[in-house]
Amino acid sequence: VADSALGLVLTQAALADRLPASVPRLCVDELDLREMPAHAPRVAVHPAQIAYVIYTSGSTGRPKGVAVAHGPLAMHCQAVADIYGMRARSCELHFMSFSFDGAHERWLTALSIGAALALRDDELWEAPRTLEALERHRATNAAFPPAYLAQLAECAEAQGTAPPVELYVFGGEAMPREAYERVRAHLRPRLLINGYGPTETVVTPLIWKAQAGESFDCAYAPIGQPVGRRQAYVLDAALRLLPRGVVGELYIGGEGLARGYQGQGGMTAERYVADPYDAAGGRLYRTGDLVRWREDGQLEYVGRQDHQVKIRGFRIELGEIEARLRSLPGVADAVVAAVEAGAGRQLAAYVVPAAGEDTEALAARVRPGLAESLPDYMVPMHVIPMEALPRLISGKLDRHALPAPD
Repeated sequence: VADSALGLVLTQAALADRLPASVPRLCVDELDLREMPAHAPRVAVHPAQIAYVIYTSGSTGRPKGVAVAHGPLAMHCQAVADIYGMRARSCELHFMSFSFDGAHERWLTALSIGAALALRDDELWEAPRTLEALERHRATNAAFPPAYLAQLAECAEAQGTAPPVELYVFGGEAMPREAYERVRAHLRPRLLINGYGPTETVVTPLIWKAQAGESFDCAYAPIGQPVGRRQAYVLDAALRLLPRGVVGELYIGGEGLARGYQGQGGMTAERYVADPYDAAGGRLYRTGDLVRWREDGQLEYVGRQDHQVKIRGFRIELGEIEARLRSLPGVADAVVAAVEAGAGRQLAAYVVPAAGEDTEALAARVRPGLAESLPDYMVPMHVIPMEALPRLISGKLDRHALPAPD
């Protein structure tokens, strides 16, 4: 609330008490609209005005607000509608959580072209229920995280039927080739799309679009080509262009960039740099992602330059979780790593007790504090022996060699 300089919350009377008393609110279900005109309010919106601020993980322990203007957002949604082939007859099953910017791309795109929109309720549906909803609404397209789309494919295989969906979109994390082949074989869509992009570049600045008969020869689905009036460059450390097949950092430019980080000019200047290839003085966003151009002109994702990971589609700075842990009483230091667990990938926190701190007492105290302040996929924790502290601080403690979390 403070960081965004929020002026007003639109809510309902039943929810108003859950807001801090200092937050101004307007309960829309208590408004008397009988004297208001039936037409939409005539409000002029400039393309440079902010459409939304959405918060994403930050390495300092403080999430950062990404400010996106109306112009880039409108350009992006128009381009996406064209790439997806969406028309007024289309119907989208809106499944994604509204905490993702991708969810807002989906409802904005559908409604902007007059398409139908079927909304999921607050429950996270099991695969059979989702397949039934796709069939019942005669959905032409839907977007899912790769892991969930693979579950839908397994369920469709077991049932022996698939809903008549023309286009499945996946994104938020990498799509393995094996899972992609299951989706092709058992969901049988006409088109498949992989949407890639950091929040700072307005949802999905790159898209890989494939006919259902197409596959790929790399470990994960390619991330494609720029969407709309954007450019993508693979550059070395000196911002020099790299040839096809050579791995470098992905920079994204053009009109589809966010304004920057709300109230954080220094961080904005660090991530958004001058475009040396634009005579008009444009900007580039440094993604931190390592990629290479394939021979077919598509971009292939290789990995990250830093300690950022993705868990169930959420982009997470490991440093943010470590900073939160270090702020808890009795914690001398901490390191966080992504580990494979029975239910999928999770974050494990490895905690070093302060001098004189009882290990069991620390674990009993830290776990509830961690559980209250972080999402459920960040809760597993392991206590590191005190003698490991020097190696942790010096950076010589190998994250990949850490013990399995308890």
